[in-house]
Amino acid sequence: MKKLKRIWEKTDDNISMPPYSRFLALLAFKIFADEQVDVAIMEVGLGGKYDATNVVREPVVCGITSLGYDHMEILGNTLGEIAGEKAGIFKTQIPAFTVPQPDEAMHVLEEKASQLNVPLQVVTPLDPRLLNGLTLGLEGEHQYLNAGLAVALCSTWLKRTGHLGDTNLEQSISSKNTLPEQFVKGLTSASLQGRAQIVPDQLINNDRSNNLVFFLDGAHSPESMEVCARWFSLAIKEYDPDQTLFNQQPDSSKFSLDVVKMHRGDRNSAQILLFNCLTVRDPDLLLPRLMKTCADHGVYFKKALFVPSISVYNKVGSQAITPVDSNVDLSWQLTLQRVWENLMQVNKGKITDVASEELKEDMEMSASNCEHSAVFPSLPVALKWLRDRVQKNQSVRFQVLVTGSLHLVGDVLKLVKK
Repeated sequence: MKKLKRIWEKTDDNISMPPYSRFLALLAFKIFADEQVDVAIMEVGLGGKYDATNVVREPVVCGITSLGYDHMEILGNTLGEIAGEKAGIFKTQIPAFTVPQPDEAMHVLEEKASQLNVPLQVVTPLDPRLLNGLTLGLEGEHQYLNAGLAVALCSTWLKRTGHLGDTNLEQSISSKNTLPEQFVKGLTSASLQGRAQIVPDQLINNDRSNNLVFFLDGAHSPESMEVCARWFSLAIKEYDPDQTLFNQQPDSSKFSLDVVKMHRGDRNSAQILLFNCLTVRDPDLLLPRLMKTCADHGVYFKKALFVPSISVYNKVGSQAITPVDSNVDLSWQLTLQRVWENLMQVNKGKITDVASEELKEDMEMSASNCEHSAVFPSLPVALKWLRDRVQKNQSVRFQVLVTGSLHLVGDVLKLVKK
């Protein structure tokens, strides 16, 4: 807070507070310097070339994860243009790694690397056998690709900074068919809130908290939406909150899904979608991917709920307070609802009838109610409606997928965790 106050005191009518992302980068560099950290991992906020983190002139190593159609209003409309922005973090002769990319994107990355004499390598997904029988701390098959990239980046940092000496890490891994103990510990204990996270509602009566479970993932691009839908479809079949509550580690998003299996018995379940996305996103790209992937796995939402955001994250300072205007503009949420209802109509012959009697009650709480969806004036009102459904339908387990925006996911976590 002292650092924030110091910056705030230097502002005036001509010099305002820096934008949120630049402020975070500035704060991070200040803290890292003060604490004299041994290594700093800087994650790019947006793109690469013009990102606030790209002031580091000689990083030890650089990495680029899977590219997709995201932030197109800034980065470009094609994967080639997006890749060009991402490749802006490449530095002359500094080693770089990436994962398999679409041809259009890979061609640009290779061209940029060649121009700067960057040794660019493409990594493969981590072999699960290297984890000594354990599983990754982060859920989802795609995380094995991210893990492979993480191992390559860390190994290169260790070699280039002299921490490995004469040890040949690749040869050691190959001969022992396992990763070093520290690598295994890091990969299997990693947690990331808001990504493939499962949280039972902790504010409902204890005897019914298992009847309302939130599956949270901040996916907000077409590619990540598909991954999210696949994870949700599998997770609801494996997850048993009655058992998992005793396996959850404090403040961890990792649940023991591999050892706890669903024992459904006579318990009915209802899948609900709680969704919002920024207006720069295209719901005609996001929602069809979500619906189709879930349907391919036999999962159909009984109701889609659309809500506005609570928090304001694009400013730093007193402007970042939560809006209190009760007459909030719901035009965007109504647009999302229309997209969803149209999708349901188009797919009417392909999707089984998911209308549910227990979800037709008390809809006066909503601002707009349709057959398959509802718009609520705020997130708290939507959560109250869900909790009321649990109280009135104790034989039903409500499984709520929260996605479309990390802002929405963060707001839900604030409201459902004690």
